[in-house]
Amino acid sequence: MMTEKGADVIVLTPGEASLSTLQRLYREGRTFALDRRVRDAVERSAGRIAEAAAGAAPVYGVNTGFGKLASVKIDSRDVAQLQRNLILSHSAGVGAPLAPAIVRLVMALKLLSLGRAASGVRWAVIEQIEKFSAAGIVPVIPAQGSVGASGDLAPLAHMTAALIGEGEVFLGGVRRPTRNALSECGLTPLTLSAKEGLAMINGTQVSTALALAGLFDGWRNVVASLTTSALSVDAAMGTAAPFHPDIHALRGHR
Repeated sequence: MMTEKGADVIVLTPGEASLSTLQRLYREGRTFALDRRVRDAVERSAGRIAEAAAGAAPVYGVNTGFGKLASVKIDSRDVAQLQRNLILSHSAGVGAPLAPAIVRLVMALKLLSLGRAASGVRWAVIEQIEKFSAAGIVPVIPAQGSVGASGDLAPLAHMTAALIGEGEVFLGGVRRPTRNALSECGLTPLTLSAKEGLAMINGTQVSTALALAGLFDGWRNVVASLTTSALSVDAAMGTAAPFHPDIHALRGHR
């Protein structure tokens, strides 16, 4: 399901966003926001993570290290720094940046994922993505670097780095340091809380966005080929008899 807030904002509902809606985001560069009906569930999920972070029991990714450091308990005072370090350490992509249209699609897909209220992030994280969309700020994400194993870790780290004021972004088509762009737009860097860095980089939103872009571009070519074929037959004063449904039903193609 897709509704609109105002004339230009596409409101995304988790589990209901259609391909046509995502294609409009990709093609038209429309501003997007998450359906406010999911806010209560998102905040309840974040509350449970906050409780775990404040507790004595180690919870992976919340108050422990990562990978081989999973058994290392992190002091509650260092939880925010842990998440920041995770993002900065994974911002290791290389190559030319992804097209802004792709990155906007990545951000929209991440909103849809976070909106399912299963990631434990605060609503402030969602709002930061929405603010970027409204301001026309697009994170610079290098095209190479994702293994896609537990997620598009490196590319999503670059996206998240922009949210916390690091890295680079495009604003008005110009590539610039993130902090300069935020200052120009009257925005402030986000401070990540427990598990939020992990939630932001675990996901396949970059791979999915690239796949969707290929689908959208491919389908546009299909539609164009059908149109040009029909016009060619008409221009040649050909017959439509070969296109009779019964003939194609015999082919068995689906």
